[in-house]
Amino acid sequence: MLASQRRSLITEFVEREGAVRISELVDRLGVSDMTIRRDIDRLSCDGVVERVHGGAVHPDGAHRSEEPGFAAKSLLQQAQKRAIARAAVDLVEPGSAIGISAGTTTVELARRLTTVPGLTVVTNSLPAAQLLHETGGAGHTLVLTGGVRTPSDALVGPIAVAALESLHVDLLFIGSHGVDVTAGLTTPNLVEADTNRALIRAGHRVCVLADSTKWGVVSLSTFGGLADVDVLVTDSGLSPTARRAAREQVGQLIVVKPERGTA
Repeated sequence: MLASQRRSLITEFVEREGAVRISELVDRLGVSDMTIRRDIDRLSCDGVVERVHGGAVHPDGAHRSEEPGFAAKSLLQQAQKRAIARAAVDLVEPGSAIGISAGTTTVELARRLTTVPGLTVVTNSLPAAQLLHETGGAGHTLVLTGGVRTPSDALVGPIAVAALESLHVDLLFIGSHGVDVTAGLTTPNLVEADTNRALIRAGHRVCVLADSTKWGVVSLSTFGGLADVDVLVTDSGLSPTARRAAREQVGQLIVVKPERGTA
């Protein structure tokens, strides 16, 4: 296969899926890791894709209006998500009941919950549930809602909403596709918006985990306002203007500084 053909296929994959991993392209195209890296470098220079650690994403990244898959989103802002998760786990009290929505940042939080004993964790996130099941220990009780699976590996719909209506958690951790002063918390998936509203109703306190690239992004459906947010955890990429606006509306703003290359 010619280099131009490979690059055309890589571009198609990114346009369709939002992001691709180098390891996946090696398998799909039957070439070496180094060849794929050179192709991505060329496409990145041409502005066709954006190179990220482990692969490539659409140049519009998190600002695309459609909903990308979980694997695609997991490639974006990795250092920021890890830093946000490290700060979020400090908010969790041993023995409490917490909720975790679907999303790549909330899954980073789930990775760290082994340090907090005796939790009851309610989630509609399949990856978070799998992580908590695999790690076990710490005396956790896991409650997984039913529902229909979305591209972001969330369980949504009437079954998920019905399950959440009878539950109450001390602290809800929720992600958002977009965070905006006027539009509030938004998602491109209408059914996921209904489920997120049910999650918020189930939470005594609501903590939004959203990296700075989500600020100013407005998707199709609003599922909550900034006034509904007790704590917003974001990263130091958030502009001073956005910080002032957030502090005026949310209960508490926590800004973390990403540390490159840390887990």
